[in-house]
Amino acid sequence: MVHPAAAGLPVGLATGIGALPHCDPGEAVEFVLRHSPRLPSAPSLPARSRREGMVAQAATGIAGVDVQPDGSLHLAPGAIDPEAPLGELDLAGEAHVGLRAFLTAVADRDGPVKVSLTGPVTLGVALHAAGVEPELAFAVAASAVRQRAAALTDHVLRRVPAAQLVVFVDEPAMACVTEPGFPIGPTEAVDLVSGALAVLERTAVTGLHCCAPADYRLLLASGPAILSVPVDGGIERHAGLLADHLERGGWVAWGAVPTHGPVGTTVERLWRRLSALWCELSGDGCDPVLLRSNAMITPTCGLSRHGVTQAEHVVDLTNRLATRLHDQAIGVRLAAGA
Repeated sequence: MVHPAAAGLPVGLATGIGALPHCDPGEAVEFVLRHSPRLPSAPSLPARSRREGMVAQAATGIAGVDVQPDGSLHLAPGAIDPEAPLGELDLAGEAHVGLRAFLTAVADRDGPVKVSLTGPVTLGVALHAAGVEPELAFAVAASAVRQRAAALTDHVLRRVPAAQLVVFVDEPAMACVTEPGFPIGPTEAVDLVSGALAVLERTAVTGLHCCAPADYRLLLASGPAILSVPVDGGIERHAGLLADHLERGGWVAWGAVPTHGPVGTTVERLWRRLSALWCELSGDGCDPVLLRSNAMITPTCGLSRHGVTQAEHVVDLTNRLATRLHDQAIGVRLAAGA
């Protein structure tokens, strides 16, 4: 798959991943716009309401599934039907308060904006864990995510008509798909993710985020324009596939700032680690120019479990890394005569 839509993104972007720790939507949006002005990311705010958590947000509107105030799922098994239309497609409920505040703030924007939704594999795992049989759980999840994806892109582009839309599908469960006992096989998981991305790519640049080490052959096979990976996730084991992805116009969102454990006070160690990974990938066939020009910097995962001050530090480091990426990408392009 060729990804020409991603080619219009600016070099050296920084953006957010997942939820923020804020309770006030206005404060969260101000935080996003201040720290990620070139690619702001719509926040979800599970500290404000558990209904803005990943699973709760994704399950909202599914027939036979009632999302409780604590974010848990209560089932009415006889009503669960993959053919049933998804409710709350207007995104007007408690699950999307952060998104609505964000869209109001960026209504006049003509640059890129990023939004996210939970993927069908992760939602299917959650439905199965809540008591739905595997075949039904993943059929319902696939239908719900496709409907939500179409509604989300339509809604965002009505509210922010001049923006370039970037949509990440968040799939932490893809890290476990090859483990024994996983309720579906790898091929079925790839098909589920591909189906969601196919809906999105009609109107958006698509991204696929998995915050834990995964089999990147499966993630790349699903066809995202942007692959979002942690720097220490093992992507170097699939350098050939990554090279193909980059040469087709694909991008990488490098999760270069840890969200678990210490991060330090400067970017020096983080930059050395990222540079060493690029050097290894270049030695294994990845174009060094594309590694830097088709790239953005993110935290490895969401920040909902951080304090606001900690979150500020993480995104500050993310921005400083992105500035270095921008400068090096321009320098490498000039050196290569691009």
